[in-house]
Amino acid sequence: MGIILIIVIAIASFIVQARFKNKFKKYSETPLSSGLTGRDIAEKMLNDNGIYDVRIVSAEGNLSDHYNPSDRTVNLSPSVYSGKSIAAAAVAAHECGHAVQHAKAYSWLQFRSAMVPVVNISSNLLQYVFMLGLIMYASSFGYTLLLIAFGAMIVVTLFSVVTLPVEFDASNRALAWLDSNKGIMQSSVEHTQAKDALWWAAMTYVVAALGSVAQLLYLAMMLFGGGRRD
Repeated sequence: MGIILIIVIAIASFIVQARFKNKFKKYSETPLSSGLTGRDIAEKMLNDNGIYDVRIVSAEGNLSDHYNPSDRTVNLSPSVYSGKSIAAAAVAAHECGHAVQHAKAYSWLQFRSAMVPVVNISSNLLQYVFMLGLIMYASSFGYTLLLIAFGAMIVVTLFSVVTLPVEFDASNRALAWLDSNKGIMQSSVEHTQAKDALWWAAMTYVVAALGSVAQLLYLAMMLFGGGRRD
């Protein structure tokens, strides 16, 4: 049952990722009527929220956009930083939504940020301990390794789940701000398109969280499903 659930979620993840990339490509090619770049929009949203100590920088890569609370930077990929499209506006506003969360001490973001060091250690453990534990599963040592992997997986799964309210809230802040600034998105159609782009982006986090939960359940069934080890 656990394997079937993992396969189903993997298929759903593939579909969602493909849909998101298609949506992003479509809205990246849809010009913003105001002609503002992602950087322009990010700067205005930060200023409108009284945030002046966050830098907006261009980050290498595609879909590499993120907010870094440790150095207080909004990192925008080139297509978003210089782009004048619906996608660029939506993504820039979303990343600034995280900066607003940080400035307002949004509890879920604080919790997520505090988890990062532990998650990094847990992720590294999973890469090695899980496979070694499977290879040596018949032994007590192998079972112990899988128990350690199970603990690490709990942390990783919790991080994935906590990420959901952080991402949804950032999108809600972005859309509310865009809706209140008619000079940026000058029609309801543009706002609907931005909402659609951010919704599909959020769905990638949802399936990722579901995938983590499914893997955790599968590992729990292996360890505590009633089978005996020699």
